This record gives sequence, C-alpha cells and structure tokens, in this order.
Amino acid sequence: MTTTSDPHPTIPAIPARSVGLPAEDLDRAVTAFMAASPVTRRWDVETAFDWAAADADRLTEGQRSAVRFITFIEDHLPGYFALYGSRFPLDGDVDVETFLLNREIYHFTVRWAQEEDSHARALFRYQVESGIAQPAALRRELAEEGRKQFALPHEHPAALFAYTLVQEKATQIYYQNLRAVVGDPVLAEVLGRLSRDEARHFTFMADMVDLYLRRYGDAVVEPIREAVAQFRMPLADTLRGYWRWALRIADTAHYDHTEAYDHLVRVVRRAVDAPSDRVDELARFVRACRATDPTPAPR
Repeated sequence: MTTTSDPHPTIPAIPARSVGLPAEDLDRAVTAFMAASPVTRRWDVETAFDWAAADADRLTEGQRSAVRFITFIEDHLPGYFALYGSRFPLDGDVDVETFLLNREIYHFTVRWAQEEDSHARALFRYQVESGIAQPAALRRELAEEGRKQFALPHEHPAALFAYTLVQEKATQIYYQNLRAVVGDPVLAEVLGRLSRDEARHFTFMADMVDLYLRRYGDAVVEPIREAVAQFRMPLADTLRGYWRWALRIADTAHYDHTEAYDHLVRVVRRAVDAPSDRVDELARFVRACRATDPTPAPR
C-alpha cells in the first residue's frame, strides 16, 4: 500500500462510472472468485434440498419471522444488480477504457446476481413448502417491496465495495448463527448453502478493497470510513417495520451485524506494509462504531 506524508491526501481521480482499477487486476480477482466455486460445488434450488421434508412447525415463531425477513432482503436482488449496472455501465456513453474495465467486473456481478437470485428462490420455496406462506400471496408481497428503488450514497467505488464487503460478511454471520438454532434440518441446509456463498462473495469484495488500497493508498481510507459511517443494510429505509423486525430476528439468532466491521479492518491492515495514521484512525473509528451502534441488520 502506498502512503503519503500529507495527513489529508487527495483522492486520485477515477473516471465517472468506472471501476478505476487495471483490467489485469480485475481479471485475477474475478478468476479467483470463479475458481472458488467449480461446477462440482454449485447447487440449484430444484435438486439440492428435500423440499417435501420442509416443516415450519419445527421452528419457533421468531425463526419463522426471520425466514420471512431474509426472504425480503434476498429477493431485492434486481435492485442490487441494477445499482452495479448504473455505477459500472456497459453502453455507448462510456469510452473504451471504461467499458473494458466495467466489462471485467461484470463477469463477477452477473455470477453474483445468479447466486443471490438462487438465494431468493430457495427462501421462497422454503416458505411455500414448509407452510409459512402461500405462493401467490408471497409473490405479491415480495413484489410490493421489490419495486422500491435501492440506492446508496457512495460515489467512490472503493466505498461501494467496502459497503458490500460488510454487507456480505454480516449476512454470512447471520445465516451461520440462525442455522445453529433452527429446528428444521431442511432450513438448516438452505442456510448452510447460503452462508457458504456469502463467504465467497465477501472474499471477492475483500480482494477489491485490497486492490484499491494497494493502488491508491491512504487516499481511499476516507471513502472506506464513510462507508462505515453511513452504513445501513439494504431495505433499512424502505421495508415497512424494518427496525422493529430486525431487532426481533437479531435476538432470535444472537446476532450483532457490527461484527462485520472487524473483518473490514483486517482487510485494510492486511493490505498495508506499515499502518499509517489514517489506517489507525479508521480502526479506532470502527471500534467506536461497534461500541455505539446497536442496530442489527442482516441482508
């Protein structure tokens, strides 16, 4: 990681709507992500689970509520995918250099979207097969929320990837914790599959943050800090009753989403040769956030 004696380094300019990293670096990160899930380890909604054995009567009311909540979050995938498409477009309005960089990241986002969509379909299927919901009513309920726009305030791409890093790790932790307490083996298997996918997604986002730090140095610490300072999990501002619901399901699985902040700090420290004052300040800031932010928020 490059450093600077300037306590407030200027963020190097990245062309608008560009990833802002070399294509070769992006290719290596994407290839590592793809290699982590060969065909033999992938799963599909139709055949991976014994749906006939799904039984919501094995769940507590809080666990049933958690399944409903995370289905809303996962089902908003079109909004998440659209955000990446708007930030890193592939159209005639960008120059060739920007297009080729965005094309590299698209290799990841299209696979990521396919996997996240499988998460949504698996949770939908579980609700229906286990007796939690009727399919027509659930589709309409999800559509009412899914049509709401998903937006993030982050302009710098390093902040966007840092946000998603925390989001994916928080999701992985929640699925692991929920899996440990649910009484239905079918749901436990679903959550296990989802958790492993989220772990791979987190690793890719960690690789991206690492690349920004190694290329731009201390100048991207501030955008990463802003991602933490403004952090709110998806749908926090649009899903009706989100905060009350999130608190309830956090209690169900003994979960604190700020645990994911520590993983971000580890990524930052791993990318540096010698921690700078700005990196140390980021670590202190994250610790302070963990101490003062009580709001749970799985994705």
